[in-house]
Amino acid sequence: MKKLLSLSLLALPAALVAAPAANWVSRVTMTPIGGHYMGNPAAPTKLVEYVSYTCSHCAHFVSEASAPLRSDYVKGGKVGVEVRNAVRDKYDLTAALLARCGGPAKFMGNHEALFANQSAWIPQVESYDRDAQKPADQIPALQDIGQKTGLYALMNKRGFTNAQLNACIANPQSMKQVLAMTDEAWTKVKITGTPGFTINGTKVDGSNWATVKAALPPAAR
Repeated sequence: MKKLLSLSLLALPAALVAAPAANWVSRVTMTPIGGHYMGNPAAPTKLVEYVSYTCSHCAHFVSEASAPLRSDYVKGGKVGVEVRNAVRDKYDLTAALLARCGGPAKFMGNHEALFANQSAWIPQVESYDRDAQKPADQIPALQDIGQKTGLYALMNKRGFTNAQLNACIANPQSMKQVLAMTDEAWTKVKITGTPGFTINGTKVDGSNWATVKAALPPAAR
């Protein structure tokens, strides 16, 4: 009976055999400005998040919103989510460059790990800011921050060597993109703080998950 059933399925027109639904969460690409977009490129609703890695409100938003955004909005292809930088300081810039290590395939994991561990590395940043003698040149200064504030140690746990992390910070294209997104956030979109959001190009008036959720289409169930 099982053999006959399989043969009968082969005889059906291909259009009548349902293909498995796409899970768009696994599709992460880089956008022209340098952001990281998760989801269906043809999604009718596109959410852009402007974040700062030294922002506690951003960490709270990512903790609260990441799971429902993936399961209820991005997975089925109706909503795409793009993460862009709105850098506020040199520590944020260091983290932003490190988040880009490994390319789009690694970005979302790096991004969420930086926020999930923010309470561990921010105190080290505060201590470093008070006490450390710092290199004068930009790239060595950012690498020094990464090495001495726990950021490299965090990324080591994600499989990156210090040599790879140094290279990520020294990448001129990454620096250009992060600064371009930052300029866009503060001077063009004119976000008033982080996190900031747009949906299909329209700025969202609010910075928490409840506000963003209310502005999105109904969740897919």
